[in-house]
Amino acid sequence: MPPRPNTDLHGNAPDSSPVALLIIDAINDLEFDGAAGMLSRAIRMARCIARLKAKASTLRIPTIYVNDNFGRWRSDFHRIVAHCLEDGIRGRPVVEHLVPHETDYFVLKPKHSGFYNTTLDLLLGYLQTETVVLTGMATDVCVLFTAADAYMRDLRVIVPSDCVTALTPAAHRTALAQMRTVLKADVVTSASLDLARLGRSRRQARGSRSARERKRRADVRR
Repeated sequence: MPPRPNTDLHGNAPDSSPVALLIIDAINDLEFDGAAGMLSRAIRMARCIARLKAKASTLRIPTIYVNDNFGRWRSDFHRIVAHCLEDGIRGRPVVEHLVPHETDYFVLKPKHSGFYNTTLDLLLGYLQTETVVLTGMATDVCVLFTAADAYMRDLRVIVPSDCVTALTPAAHRTALAQMRTVLKADVVTSASLDLARLGRSRRQARGSRSARERKRRADVRR
């Protein structure tokens, strides 16, 4: 990852958290071939993400919406949210569970990975994030591509299996297996994910490394 010269992102990212929750492409109108068949699974996914996000919020763990622009190059994220909440939009019952809050972050992406030509890498650096919890869809496309890029950046990847979905259950299962075996991701259920413990353990590890580094520098000066 790039050097981290300061931690406040010029006053615009006051949060600092070893863990971040990423919601990938869940703000989605689902107006594409095959989406009708995954709607019920997507709604269940959204409910699980909403519960996980609520837990993260109480622990001051930041939520980052990493969303495709769906070819709407003149739109911003808020317009995409508004579009998905319009009457008659297939994805509306999904998005209703996941309407962003003012304290959330968002990154618009042009391609599959949340890292490709976006500010996500820079934002995670300023947030001092070392672990990303990936949620959203589709498991075998944008979630998988984002997980791969996170892995190559030496981030720890956690994927709650009930907080992601794909066009078919088979594609979902195959992608989870690939992330588990190839990308060394922790594939768990959202109910079993202890965000509080995860945040504490990473902070303690970081504190130990900082203490060792301070001692090493002091020894050098002697």
